[in-house]
Amino acid sequence: MPEQPNQEQSFEAGLADLEAVVKELETEGLPLERAIQIFEKGVALSDRCRKQLEDAESRIEILTRKGSKIVPQIFEAD
Repeated sequence: MPEQPNQEQSFEAGLADLEAVVKELETEGLPLERAIQIFEKGVALSDRCRKQLEDAESRIEILTRKGSKIVPQIFEAD
């Protein structure tokens, strides 16, 4: 049974796990069944990270509302 990613895991931890999945998939001689399990885990991690990013984007849009209209703001990292 493939490992399921932790639903409470932070985005950063999920991204680190996803990088580990990619690294393992690049391993030479990886058995097919293990590769499929790892790939399934990677897809689940990717979906969860994407959802977390979408949720963050929604929260930012709500916070940048001007009156009843949402005005998208460009986020610039320091």
